[in-house]
Order: sequence, then structure tokens, then C-alpha cells
Amino acid sequence: MPQTVTGVIARSKGAPVELVDVVVPDPGPGEVVVAVQACGVCHTDLHYREGGINDDFPFLLGHEAAGVVEAVGAGVTEVSPGDFVVLNWRAVCGRCRACAKGEPWYCFDTANATQKMTLVDGTELSPALGIGAFVEKTLVAAGQCTKVDPDADPAAVGLLGCGIMAGFGAAVNTGGVGRGDSVAVIGCGGVGCAAVAGAAVAGATTIVAVDVDDRKLARAKQFGATHTVNSGTDDPVAKIRELTGGFGADVVIEAVGRPETYEQAFYARDLAGTVVLVGVPTPDMRITLPLLEIFGRGGSLKSSWYGDCLPSRDFPMLVDLYRQGRFDLDAFVTDTIDLGDVEAAFEAMKGGDVLRSVVRL
Repeated sequence: MPQTVTGVIARSKGAPVELVDVVVPDPGPGEVVVAVQACGVCHTDLHYREGGINDDFPFLLGHEAAGVVEAVGAGVTEVSPGDFVVLNWRAVCGRCRACAKGEPWYCFDTANATQKMTLVDGTELSPALGIGAFVEKTLVAAGQCTKVDPDADPAAVGLLGCGIMAGFGAAVNTGGVGRGDSVAVIGCGGVGCAAVAGAAVAGATTIVAVDVDDRKLARAKQFGATHTVNSGTDDPVAKIRELTGGFGADVVIEAVGRPETYEQAFYARDLAGTVVLVGVPTPDMRITLPLLEIFGRGGSLKSSWYGDCLPSRDFPMLVDLYRQGRFDLDAFVTDTIDLGDVEAAFEAMKGGDVLRSVVRL
């Protein structure tokens, strides 16, 4: 029988979120119901509320989540009731041209649940990133569930579902940071700090964190930055070059998503170096660079979507690193809140006071 649970929705563009009753159907073929234990408050959820993603209101917000599988539909073999899982928004199909080439992290046909969760009056909800986890129980595709160590803290490992994986993966998967590399990270929010941490885990010896906020730079030091640059007072390109022997960094990760910071990343890399864009720009943004500079500098200009991750490969590995004390996921959790505090968490996010507020259920 369908269940009625409590969840957080954005009913219309820019309106405060609401705590409402949500109807969750029994899982159909290939679907799973997960009892959510924790869900991070991500900037993407705020973008949904502001109409910055699309206008398919009302949205069931939340997507950085971990919980326990409660029920599975027909044909589900990946998980079973009782499994502790981190939710992901890249349920690879195994059949598309990317998967066929052995590059499933680029899957072009990822899956979501077929059925819709609804309000009690039958209004269909659009789940954020196909998940919708600011709710006591959610319905997802089986491939969106990744089993991990059940002894891990849900509030910490749930963050792998989006921002932390995006940043870590931008450094390790997309940027290919390795032992002895020099790395610069422009923008030190949650994604940027995760990129710093990823570079440190991968063995980078020089990690330069760049931001306009000294609070964020101090956090970046905690995650492994060896140097910090306040770009509000110093030229970040000149400082990055100074800190890398005058050459520029091997890998520069842009975690802001703005033309001016991307241009800084472009000129702050070494010859044949790599620029990774993981910050999300808006559709109206444009950038102009001299084509001769693009040609003459060589190297790679890459974008990183979800950290080019494969959840089945990367989530258990990162949870293992966390459990071993080698990747401090706990440090990303600024505070824990209730479902009714999501709107206040959005305001705290705007002020730059938090890396992540996490809803515990």
C-alpha cells in the first residue's frame, strides 16, 4: 500500500519551502523505497527552488542522501531490504554508447523511478535530480542505490551523493591529479574543499586554495591546502605562478562557474596543464579567450559532471577512506537540522557560514 510521509517541497518559484504530506507508492519493477536517514542541503536544491533548473514545480527537494532500503520491486537484484545505501543521480544503464565503450561514468541514459510521488491531492512531484530526499521515505530506481559500509555515519556519507563526489572526482577522476602534482582550486565552498581533499589524497604536493572569503580559505587548509590566496586582495594568477616555481599549476580546478574565474584558471595552469570546470555556470554566461593561447598552451580544458564518477566504484572506496581516517567527511558537516529547518539552512548557505547543513531523520 502507498505510504504517506512528511517531506519538503518547493511549490513555486522563489517561494519558501513547505513541509507537507507526500504519498510514496509501493516500488514497481526496478524501483526501491528507501527510508532516508540523512540528506545534505545542497546549492542545487536552492537552484530548484529559485527556478534555476527548470519550471516543473512542485519539486520534492533533497538529493545528497543516505538511508536504508525498505522495499524493492520486481527484478531488483542490486540491493535488498535492510541494505545501507548512498543515493546517486547516475544510475548507469549499461547499454548506451558510453557504457558500451567502457565509459559508464558518461552514461547517456541514466534511470530514475518510473512512478511518481505525489501530494495527497494527487499532484505529481518532481524529485530533485531524480531523487527527492528531504522526505522520510523516497522512491528511486534501484541503480540509484549504492551499498556502502553500514557502520558509516549517514550524515557524512550521504554527502557523497552530490557535492563532495563532484569536487573529489574533479581532482582525481577528471583532473587526474597524481603524486607530486601542483594543484590550484578556485572557489572553496563544499565542492572546492572536496577537490582540495581529493588532491591531497591523490598525493599532490602543492595545493593552492583561492577564494575571496578568508573563512573558506581557513577551511580549505583543514582539508589539505598547502597555500591560500585571497583573490579579493591578490592577483590569483600571479600568486599561483609564484607558488609553483613561476610555471603555473599542473591542474587548476574552477569550482565557481563564472567567466572571470575560468579565465583565471586558464592562465594559472602550466604549459600542457589541465583546467577542470566543475562550477556550474548559468545559461547566459560567455567567455572569450585568444584561440592562439588555447593552441599554444596545449594541455586539456575539461568539464567535470558529477566528478566523472561511477558510484558503484567510487562511493564504497571513499567510504573506506573515510572509515580509515584518510578522508574527513565529518568535517563537511557544519550542522545537523530537522526537516522543518531547510528554509533557514538556505539562508545560512547564502551567507557563506556553512559547508553543509544536513537534515537528520
